[in-house]
Amino acid sequence: MDILEAKKVVVEENSNNYKGKVCVTGASGFVASWLIKRLLLAGYHVIGTVRNPGNQKKVGHLWKLQGAKERLRLVKANLTDEGSFDDAIMGCEGVFHTASPVLGKPTFDATVEILNPAVDGTLNVLRSCKKNPKLRRVVLTSSSSTVRVRDDIDPNIPLDESSWSSVEFCKKIEIWYVLSKTLAEKTAWEFCEENNIELVTLLPSFVIGPNLPPDLCSTADDVLGLLKGQTDKFEFHGRMGYVHIDDVALSHILVYEHPSAHGRYLCSSKVLDNNQLVSVLSERYPSLPIPKRFKKQDQPSYEFNISKLESLGMKFKSVEEMFDDCIAYFKERGLISSI
Repeated sequence: MDILEAKKVVVEENSNNYKGKVCVTGASGFVASWLIKRLLLAGYHVIGTVRNPGNQKKVGHLWKLQGAKERLRLVKANLTDEGSFDDAIMGCEGVFHTASPVLGKPTFDATVEILNPAVDGTLNVLRSCKKNPKLRRVVLTSSSSTVRVRDDIDPNIPLDESSWSSVEFCKKIEIWYVLSKTLAEKTAWEFCEENNIELVTLLPSFVIGPNLPPDLCSTADDVLGLLKGQTDKFEFHGRMGYVHIDDVALSHILVYEHPSAHGRYLCSSKVLDNNQLVSVLSERYPSLPIPKRFKKQDQPSYEFNISKLESLGMKFKSVEEMFDDCIAYFKERGLISSI
C-alpha cells in the first residue's frame, strides 16, 4: 500500500460512514463471492484472499461488484502456506473463513488430500488471527453435514447445533468431505478456546442460487444436471436441507454483527427428500425434463431446528424462490432452454 492509499484509508476510518475492515478467505469461491457482494453493499472494506490475485478469469467477477473498486483489496494467500494470511488479516476487525482446500485428481489418499489440508488450512488462518490485536470475531463457514451424519438419529427430534456428525461413522462409510468439515470445525473450536478468539460457526445446508464466479461450483453443476433430467449426482443426496445463497451470505454478516451471537448456527430453509424435491420442481417447471422419481435411499429421516438463527432475525427464502433464481441464472447463461 502506498502513502496516498494509506492516507485515504485513515480518512475513511475516521468518517461516519466507515463500517469496518474484514477479511474473507477463499474470496473467489461461490459462497465467498456472494458474501463479499453483501459486505460491500453494507459498506465494509473487504480484504479477500485468493491464490493468485492476477488471475482475471478467477477474480474478474469480484471487481465488477458494486463498491469493489473503492473498498476491495485482493491479497495472495494459500491454505497450505503457513503465515501467508498474516498480511490480509492484520488490522481487520472480522475474519470470515470460507476457504476450503482445492483438490486435484484423487489418487486417493483421504488423509493427505482432504483431511490434513482442511484441518491445517484452518489452523493456518487462525494462527494469523491470533497475531491480530484488532480482531473482534471470526466466522467460520462449516456445513450442516457436520450435524447430520450419524447412525443414532431419532427422526422425531429435529437436529440442532448440539449435534455433531460421528467421526467413527464417517470413517466407516468413507464420507471424507463430511469428516474433513467436522474435524476442521472441531479443531477451530479447540484453537479459539485455547487462544481466547471469539468464534462463531455457520452451518449451511445445500446451497442453491446464481453463481457469481464464471465456472459453476459443484453444487450448481449438480442442480443443472437435475434440471436436465440426470439422476446420477443427486441420487445419493437422499434427504437434504436447502438454502438460498443470498441467505447464506446475509447469515454470515448477521452472526458477525449481532452482539449476542455465539456458538454454532444451522443455516437452512427446508429439508426435503429427493422425491419431495422433484415433485415440487416438476409441478413448478413442467417444461423441464426433471426426473419424476428417485430410488429410495436407506437413510434416516431428519429435520433441522433452525430457531437459533431465526432468533437473531433471519428469515429464509422458500425452496421455490431459491430455484426460481437459480433457473433464471441458468437461462441467462444459456445453460437451459427457456421455460
